[in-house]
Parts: sequence; structure tokens; C-alpha cells
Amino acid sequence: MTRKALNKNSYINRELSWISFNERVLAQALNKKTPLLEQAKFSSIFSNNLDEFFMVRVASLKSQVEARVTKKSEDNQTPEEQLTNIRKSLEPLLKKQQHHFINNLKKSLIKESVFLYDYDELNSRQKNWVDNYFRTAIFPVLTPLAVDPAHPFPFVSNLSLNIAAIIRDPDTNKEQFARVKIPQKTMDRFIVIPNNLQGEESSSIYNAVPIEQVVAFNLQLLFPGMIVENHSFFRVTRDADLELRDLEADDLMIALEEGLRKRRLGGEVVRLEVSENIPSAILDLLIEGMSVEDADLYHVEGLLGLDDLSKLGEINLPNLKSPYQNGQTHNLLKSSQRGLLEDGSIKQEEFKSIFSIIRTQDLLLHHPFDLFSTSIEEFINQAADDPLVMGIKMTLYRISKDSKIIEALIRAAENGKQVMALVELKARFDEDNNIQWAKQLEKSGVHVVYGVVGLKTHTKIALVVRKEKDRLRSYFHIGTGNYNSKTAKLYTDLGILSVNPELGQDLIELFNYLTGFSKQQSFKKILVAPVTLRSGIELLIEREIKFAKSGKKAKIRAKMNSLVDPNIINLLYEASKAGVEIELIIRGMCCLYPQRKSLSENIKVISVIGKYLEHSRIFWFNNNGDHEVFIGSADWMRRNLDRRVEAVTPIEDSKLKDDLTQILDTYFSDNSNAWEMQSDGQFIKKASDFKEKCAQNDLMRGSQ
Repeated sequence: MTRKALNKNSYINRELSWISFNERVLAQALNKKTPLLEQAKFSSIFSNNLDEFFMVRVASLKSQVEARVTKKSEDNQTPEEQLTNIRKSLEPLLKKQQHHFINNLKKSLIKESVFLYDYDELNSRQKNWVDNYFRTAIFPVLTPLAVDPAHPFPFVSNLSLNIAAIIRDPDTNKEQFARVKIPQKTMDRFIVIPNNLQGEESSSIYNAVPIEQVVAFNLQLLFPGMIVENHSFFRVTRDADLELRDLEADDLMIALEEGLRKRRLGGEVVRLEVSENIPSAILDLLIEGMSVEDADLYHVEGLLGLDDLSKLGEINLPNLKSPYQNGQTHNLLKSSQRGLLEDGSIKQEEFKSIFSIIRTQDLLLHHPFDLFSTSIEEFINQAADDPLVMGIKMTLYRISKDSKIIEALIRAAENGKQVMALVELKARFDEDNNIQWAKQLEKSGVHVVYGVVGLKTHTKIALVVRKEKDRLRSYFHIGTGNYNSKTAKLYTDLGILSVNPELGQDLIELFNYLTGFSKQQSFKKILVAPVTLRSGIELLIEREIKFAKSGKKAKIRAKMNSLVDPNIINLLYEASKAGVEIELIIRGMCCLYPQRKSLSENIKVISVIGKYLEHSRIFWFNNNGDHEVFIGSADWMRRNLDRRVEAVTPIEDSKLKDDLTQILDTYFSDNSNAWEMQSDGQFIKKASDFKEKCAQNDLMRGSQ
């Protein structure tokens, strides 16, 4: 089917769409209904997201400009135009964030006896304590670096927080530039001051001052005999994307380790953040010393690096946080726990192996509402210890640093089972962690592979082969999220545990594709990128178009992280014009315009930004009343459909299909954390005169 090319009136620039998503994250921080320490958390997430955006996306655009790339984006913008529009969109958001921190968050925290001081706000007793702390705990690790003919401008590492100072020799009256790096890796950003120093009437719970201000007001100790004329703070963001050729495993490991060493230092400067009141003499030296362009310079009114606001979450004040909610063990798995549950409700003699439960029916898991520890981790743990299990195969993309699953895989290998782990070394910003795990797994006898040359393996699949009555049976998990116990508590994700023979055979063949020289081009049930996923999704959409054109009810519902792929977007426009009703839940980037006359009148888009990061992916097609539902690891982006190995599985059990339909209904009814996308691409917070509904809270309550 030939489709028209998209243009700026039918495709939203992906970079600006991402900024729109991060604006919705910031809105959570600015929302007065958000508890104060949660406001700090969302402001931190906004800053952390932005750091990665500059390190990867802005860096890529700048590289295109330097390489004189003339190819325009889908919305007809040159790289230079995109960089200009990025800055134009970001500047008001950065001002909002700082205004909120200075004028709302800090002042509101004071009312709760939480004081985030600037150094010059400290009383004499507090200053004495802080200055003494500087001399004993900070001063010894600092290294002031001067710049003169014998000392070239020092290299400033990526995301480091620094002080720039002008130092004058009183004997010669000569001035020179010096730089002091703040020790962020080994010290906390906020130095906690004892409560009893605030005053006799103090009822404070928490007093703290930023470490960089403590250093700045004690600079004289670093330059004895010299005069500190002035100082200012600055922070650098560098290109952190790793360029990797299609290398085999050993070479890839070496290349990655070298690339990570370079990343820690950083590539070209893509952003220089400086204090609002930075003296021009210092600014000129920074710009010259690091070859910074005017377009990459950002003046910041308050503290630099607000990603460190996440540290405030460690304050033990539950009343300033969202109520803690813990998921539950899936109802069908309560008898599969090897030991008593916390409430003591399951006795050891009632224990059933997780395999006996999965044999009876497919299980749909929804994290964090269903506990990861008593489902996926228990699945792999029991597989490691079960004498009937012959082998375990898994793909590992992002792994927690204290992974129980890694421990289980190592134990399984020690128990003599055949264990294969595909560790994706190219998982961005997790490369170093994955390299260390890969080495540890190999030393323990696990067969470690690194996937298909030229493709990033993003699938979330696990296969357990068990010998039962002279036959081998395949148990498996296919999910939307990583095998990561930490993120499983913070992200919403779906997965299925099953023994479906056809799906199991598909996974066996997929693992052969990943580990060997298989050129498998078709699968019975699952959709696999880059082989069958794109064509499979397109066929499912086209089928709804045919139903609509023949006068039958046609509908598509989908939930994903991002919708960026131009071909899929164009096909959705065609479906809308044909009369297909389309409802989309897109957390992040959405490059499609909904509700546009003669283009997308039948398309509605919402975004849900809440306590948990929405990460699950559901694809629902009406199919003339016999609806088909899929879950899997892929968004509708070019990289997921064409440049990664992804697995999307059909859910065939009628009850589980109904459960997924209900989950979609719950999200679409949200009027607490949902944003509605308008025809101009803007998002407006969804509101209702009726009772407030929060999908995440409802799903958590439903698991209780």
C-alpha cells in the first residue's frame, strides 16, 4: 500500500515531542497537590531526563550540524532549526523549574521544619560548624587547578559541578583563573547540619546547605596568600553517545570498555550551565577554554544540577511523601512461595511448585501491582533449584546491581543445568553494569552471548525447559519490562507466564536466532522485530481499515511509551479517515496529531504521568468483535521495529484478554494523572466534575 509522505502539518518533531513529555513530568513537581518531597523527586527526574536528552539527542543534532548534514526531519526541519527550537522550548521550562524550587518548594519545606539554606543564610553557630566540617571532611580531597602558560585549561568532565574563580596575587597584582571540582561521587550534595545549631527555639527536623556553597565560601583556604576576587558555579554536559561498529562479542566488550572510559570524561561540550550572576571575566574564560558556542550556554537562576533533589527523598518524613503502597503476590501464585508469606497465610505443606500452577493456566502479571519478587524472581529461583529443569535461557537488558535473578542463574549453572544469558552490552547508560554481570556469569559457567550483530536485543523473554514424564516441556515468560527488581517497583509492566506449546516453540526458535546462525524469518504466534513485527502490526491495522470500509465496527486501542514511526503514523491516519476508532495511551513522545479534521478526527491520545513510570505496552484490535490483544517489548518507533530484536506476543486466553481490556479502560477513565492531547499537539491536563479517578491507585487497590 503506497502512502503519502508526512509533513510539518501531520508529523510533530520528535525532539519537541520529547520536551513536551518532560514538561508533563515537571508539571507533577509544580502541582500543589503533589506532596513536597514528591515535588522534589519529579523536579529531579525532569533534570535527569534533560541531562540524557542533551547527552544523546542534542549531541546527535550538533554532530549533524558539524558534519553539514542537510537531510531534514520528518517535519521538515534542518538540524540547526531543531536546535534553535529545542532551546526556545526549554528556556521557559527551566525558568519554571527554578522559580518553583526557590519560591515554592524551599519556602513550603520551611513550614514543615525542613530548611535548605544558602550559605549566607546560616547563623554564626551553623557557619562555624560548616566551616569546620569543610576543613576536616572536604578540604583534604579538593584539588584546585590554576590556568596559566604552564597549566592549560583543565578538562572538565561530563555532568561535573565546578567552581570557577579569579585569584589575584597581592604582590604582583596579577590575576589568574582557577577551577575547583566539587567531589560529587564521594560526598552528598547537601551537607546536613545538626539541628541544635539553629537556635534555642528550634523545632527543625532537617537543616542542610549545598556542598558547592560551602566550598565557595572557604576558597581562601585553597589559595593561601592569594586574594579570591570572585567566583561562580558552572556545570558541563558532554556528548555521551557511544559510536560502535558491528563487532563480535570480544571486540565489542573491549570497544565498550574503552568507550565508557571516554564517556566518563565526555565528548564535545553540548551544554554549559552557569550561575545567573556569573562575572563576565569568568564566563569569557569558560567559553574560550571549552570552545562553547553561545547557543549551548544556559544561565541558571538558582542551584545547578537539580537532579540531586532526589537526595531529599531520603528524609524520613512520610507525611511529605506519597503513601507507600506495596503490591501483592498474584492470587494464583500464593501457594507457590517457598516459605511462609508475611501474613503467615500459606503453610509449607500447601506449597505447589510454580510450574504446576503455570501448567493449569496462563498467568498475566502486572507490576508493581503484582510483586516481581514472588512471580518472575520466584519463577527463575525455582527453575534454578528444580532437579527436573534441564535448562534456562534469558535475555537481560537492564539489570539491578543486586540482582536475585543473576544469583539464580549462577546457582542454576552450579547445579549442572544448561544456562544461557543474552546480556545486551549496548543498553545505553547500563553498559558498564552489564559488562560486569556478563563477566561474573561467564566465570560461573553460564553461557553468555551478546546477541545479533548490528542489532540491539531489547526483548524481555525467559525460557525454562523441564523434563516431565520422558518429554521436555517449555515454560516461559514474555514481558514488557526488564528483569530488574528495582525498576519493577517503580515502573508499570506486563508479562505472561505460560506453557503454550506454539509460543514455547517460537521462543526456542527465537533464542536460536539470537545465539546461533539461524535465519528464522517466520514465527507461528509471536511478532519479532526486525523480522515480522512491523509487517504484523501494519497488517493488523490494515485489517481494521478493511472492516471499517465494509461498514463493520473497527477499533484500535494501544498503550506504549512512544509513537514516532512515520509509516505507522501514516497508516493510523488512513485508518482514522476510513472510520476506525483509535484510542492511544502514549506516555512519552507522540509525533501524531490527533483530532484533526480530514486527517485524524477518530484518533484520541492521552498521556498518563503518575507515581509509577508507565512502561507497559498493549496493542488491542477489535477484529470484528473477536478482539485480539498483544503485549511486548516494542514501541512504535523505527528503532524498535527495524533496528532491535523485540518480541510481541498475542494473549489468547479469553479471561486474560478481558483483563487487559479492563486495564485499558482503567487508564482511559483516569482524570487524575491523565493529559489529553489536542489537535495542535499540546497536552491539557484532563479534568472532570465527577469523582477523581487515578488509574495507578485503582490498579493497586485491585491487587489487594
